[in-house]
Amino acid sequence: MAAMRRGLVHVLAWSLATGAAVTLSWWGVHTVLAGTAYDPPLALPIPAAGSGSPTADEPDLLASSTRHPETPAPSKKPHRSAPAPPPSPTPTPMPRPSAPDGRVKSYTVDGGRVVFALGETSAELVSATPSAGWQMQVWKQPTWIRVTFTRDGREQSVFAVWHDSAPRVELDER
Repeated sequence: MAAMRRGLVHVLAWSLATGAAVTLSWWGVHTVLAGTAYDPPLALPIPAAGSGSPTADEPDLLASSTRHPETPAPSKKPHRSAPAPPPSPTPTPMPRPSAPDGRVKSYTVDGGRVVFALGETSAELVSATPSAGWQMQVWKQPTWIRVTFTRDGREQSVFAVWHDSAPRVELDER
């Protein structure tokens, strides 16, 4: 009887410890992720070789790779063997960067890769992806955007600046 009671105490202690560990892990992950904000990824058109715009043979080049196919309209008469499915949400097209002259430029540094859409009077961050083991921060202001990659005391920044001229990109390492 004493051995059985000891076994139950051990199982109870193990259950409580496991529950506490799972709760603490969830809280830690939730706390870290709650403070992050990422722009949704954007799919950009890739111009055909030698041309700046899609041709009649390439009508879908401007379509987003993340768009879902159009949902067919539900039939007016649902099948009698099964209830009609609930309506699915309509995908929202993602905004495209405003780069009318087609100046979407990619910049790669040891810390990662940054893609800007450079317009005539401003720039827009298209994407920023850190390399493995690097951390990334993004700052946006009305006349500049800064993406900084950090690792082991190293800091690499990619700036898009347009406060005193047309947008230009500058690289800085510290």
